[in-house]
Amino acid sequence: MARLACLWIALALAGDAVAAASRPDPAKPVRIEIESPRDGEPVRNKVHQAPIRGSASTDAAGASSFDVMVVFDVSGSTKSASGVDVDGDGTVGINPHLELLDPGAYPPEVLSTDPDDTILAAEVRAAEVLLSTLDPERVRVGVISFSGEMNPVTGRRASHDQQDSWLEVPLTADFGQVRRALPGILARGPHGGTNFAAGIRLAITELAGLSGARSQPREGAKKVILFLTDGLPTFPFQSGSTADPGDTEAALTAARLAHKAGITINTYALGPNALTNPIAATEVARITLGTYMPVQNPGDIISFLQGVSFANIDDVVFTNLTTREVSYDVDLSPDGTFSGFVPVRVGRNRVRVTALASDGSSASVELDLDFETSGLTERELALELERIRKRNKELMLLVERERIQRFREQQRKQLEIGAEDAGDGASEP
Repeated sequence: MARLACLWIALALAGDAVAAASRPDPAKPVRIEIESPRDGEPVRNKVHQAPIRGSASTDAAGASSFDVMVVFDVSGSTKSASGVDVDGDGTVGINPHLELLDPGAYPPEVLSTDPDDTILAAEVRAAEVLLSTLDPERVRVGVISFSGEMNPVTGRRASHDQQDSWLEVPLTADFGQVRRALPGILARGPHGGTNFAAGIRLAITELAGLSGARSQPREGAKKVILFLTDGLPTFPFQSGSTADPGDTEAALTAARLAHKAGITINTYALGPNALTNPIAATEVARITLGTYMPVQNPGDIISFLQGVSFANIDDVVFTNLTTREVSYDVDLSPDGTFSGFVPVRVGRNRVRVTALASDGSSASVELDLDFETSGLTERELALELERIRKRNKELMLLVERERIQRFREQQRKQLEIGAEDAGDGASEP
């Protein structure tokens, strides 16, 4: 314990030099790398669509690896209904005490008529869906849960030295291991108060490889915490049922340590309880140069988490400069890798790939490809395009993406201006 305490003190006293080293440079350019096709490479397909794969990031060296710790709030309030049919059984669980139901139909402790549609269930499902969007070659994932046991008489912590956060899975590229651990969180169920600081500090220990960590640190990996909560910090001080300034300050102190360790925290405030006074969640994100996302309907976190970006890239658009067509059919992963299709014609096509960064900056690269008709069947292509469009539509509906809309409109306008300048529009085949 003494050694761990010394490490925490050393980290806290690292000073401005360490903070400056970990602070992202807002002037960093957007970097785009095309994996396939190579410039001038022949592309074959049975329909006039060419697949493009690559990656984008705002890291000048091109961030190639990410260590991501998903931190779950498992406090008592996460037993409330999430507002969506998490388990897909056709019935959406509701909070019976907020509806016109017969008195006594449900006991006071039941906050969701379907126990598989709770906020906690939505958090777990969001993590499962997130895993399906990640590349284990580039991303390691770990899971932590946090709450805070309360003395039923006093409402304070059950013990002064109690454990309020738990490492469910150390950082791993074995996503199967993560998936197998998630049901255990649901089985234990919601309980206790809400200790933000405990969850953040344990995540720092694992991501930074401090004493006692079960995760192996990885040189050069970008370190990210995805912090999910439906409430306010109520521990480690005073009563676990109410928030006080000491609880918030403990959370912000932990966030400052995370920043000095080069860790970014993206916070997700789920539901009205978390949104009534979100200062802790917003400040934790601000201090660590992360993002804060309010989620009015807690169950929407399942879709929201798919839209997270570790590489600080919000959108990628393909433009065929030869046919003057723009494609938004691009699947963008949180680690900045992307894949999609651009309309093409037979013969030589000049294609531009443009990426939009979270700070509003953008960059483009261009390549030539020679298209021939053969390869992927029309039905196979249609299914893949539908999958990409459905996912992108869900994200656009859930999040107000005005910057992305402006970015896409700008790409189209640039193309129109280019056509006017050319005088006769698209070149003939």
